[in-house]
Order: sequence, then C-alpha cells, then structure tokens
Amino acid sequence: MPEVIDQHHSVPESLHGLRFDQAAARLFADWSREKLKHWIESGQLRLDGQIAKPKVKVAAGQRLSLEAEVEPAGEWEAEDIPLAIVFEDEHLLVLNKPAGIVVHPAAGNPDGTLLNALLHHQPELINLARAGIVHRLDKDTSGLMVVAKSLLAQRSLIEQLKDHSVAREYDAVVVGVPISGGRVDAPLGRHPKDRKRQAVVQGGKPAVTHYRVLERFRAHTLLRCSLETGRTHQIRVHMAHQKLPLVGDPVYGGRLKLPAGADETLKRELSEFPRQALHAHRLVLEHPQSGRQMRFDAPLPNDMVSLLSALRADANE
Repeated sequence: MPEVIDQHHSVPESLHGLRFDQAAARLFADWSREKLKHWIESGQLRLDGQIAKPKVKVAAGQRLSLEAEVEPAGEWEAEDIPLAIVFEDEHLLVLNKPAGIVVHPAAGNPDGTLLNALLHHQPELINLARAGIVHRLDKDTSGLMVVAKSLLAQRSLIEQLKDHSVAREYDAVVVGVPISGGRVDAPLGRHPKDRKRQAVVQGGKPAVTHYRVLERFRAHTLLRCSLETGRTHQIRVHMAHQKLPLVGDPVYGGRLKLPAGADETLKRELSEFPRQALHAHRLVLEHPQSGRQMRFDAPLPNDMVSLLSALRADANE
C-alpha cells in the first residue's frame, strides 16, 4: 500500500519572496524537486489551502500543506540477503555492513545490494525515498549505517546529516607514519580526467576530515578519522592527498609498499588485502522521536584484525 503523507510548514522570514516550488524544496527537503513539482501541479501540495502555480512568490507566515500518497520509490526486488542488525525500533535500523556489498542498485549492480536486503527485511520501506537509505558506505568499506524506517526518521536523519550533528568515526590503516594527527580541509569534486574518481579540486564541494593516530607501525599507521562532511570517497581522497593512502585502496592507494625486511606473513597480508582498509566503527545520532542521543560501535572485521596483527608482529621484532 502507498504511504500517506500529511505534512505542513509555515514559511519562515528567511524564505519570504521565494517561488512556491523553491520554498517547498527547502521545507520538504526529503523529497526531490521533481516529485514536489508534480504534487504542486496535481494540487496535492497547496499554498494556504489553495492550488497555486510553482512560480508564485510566497510570503512569511503562509502555510504549505502536503497531503499525498507516495507510490513505491522504485522497481527494486526484495532479496533474502542476511543483515547484521545492531539496533532496530519502529523508526531506525542500524546495520553493520560487511565489505563487498553495494548499498544501492545502480548500473552494473542492479541487485544483490543492501537496498534489496532491506526490502526483504521490511517490504514497507519501498514507500520511502531510497527505501530509507539516507547515507552510504562504499562497496568495500565496512561498518555502521543507519536506515530510516519512517518519514519522521527520514526527515530527522537528513536534517542531522545536513547540520553535521551525526558523528561518524572510521578506523583506517594507511601507508606512511605521520608525526601527529591533523585536519584536512580540501574541496572535493570529479577528477578532471577520470570521471569515475574523486579528487581535491578548486571549486569543489567543501569537505573536512579530522584524523588522529591510534597506533604506529614501521611503515604504516592505524588512524581514527571523523567526518564533518560526507562526500563521495572523502576519507580515501583526503588521506591520499596527505600522502597517507589507505592500504588496499585500488583507486587512490598507489603502488604496493612493503617495509624493508617484512616477513612472509606481512607481505601476504599487505599484498592480498582485498579492499581499502576502512571501517565505520562508530555512529552517534539523535533518536528522531525521543531526541535521545544514541551511540553505536562496531568491532573491526576479521580482515582488518588479521592485517593489524601482522603489522604489530612486524613492529615488535
């Protein structure tokens, strides 16, 4: 069954004079501009109870009312794929995503994704935009993700991500041994020559990553990274920009580097590590209904535990 939306917003002073469709995009931020325009034109999104054209200017204090049915957001199929559920209630689902699974169907990955698994777990998620997915992890990044199970949660989580009140921390094993931690403030955008990659580019979207040293080895370091922003491949690009590329990163990692005199175990761990060594270990957010702060932690997966064990053994020889 389609989900019924009944939402109302008053126009604040800051949006006075904007077009109806522009104000709607600000006030109903969890819906696409195309969908909002359709609802305006069909009379499901009204201004002071009246049908209005998208270009009409709005005034502070006017009321936007959205009463609509949300049709399923995609043609995706539910698939019985196991989920590592850390927490679940009527509004939230917190998962520990394994490396190797794509979050959302796209060209080249039409199925077998986390979204397909979510629809099998709870079919009603088809009625939410992107089945409740509000942020993503790269295919080969493991760790914590939160999924919205209600419109209330979806709006709240999108707003929390927008105002940077969601805390996300990652553990990363990098090539190189920095003297200390630091802050990377470097804008990110499409690589000028390779459209499949991201890069630090002038005029890109603002991106800020903080990192600190957890453990040093002879030629590698375990870092704890935290995000102020959530750009595509942000940690991977920022760390490579700092000359600290992630171990195993096939896109930004560069050539394999082995410590002088490394034993066969460490050589094997480093040369055969199957992905970028990045794990989303902590997620802190506010519950959309109660307002209570919630913190979740996910232990390192076995492949990173094995890698760190080899690095420690090498450092202690």
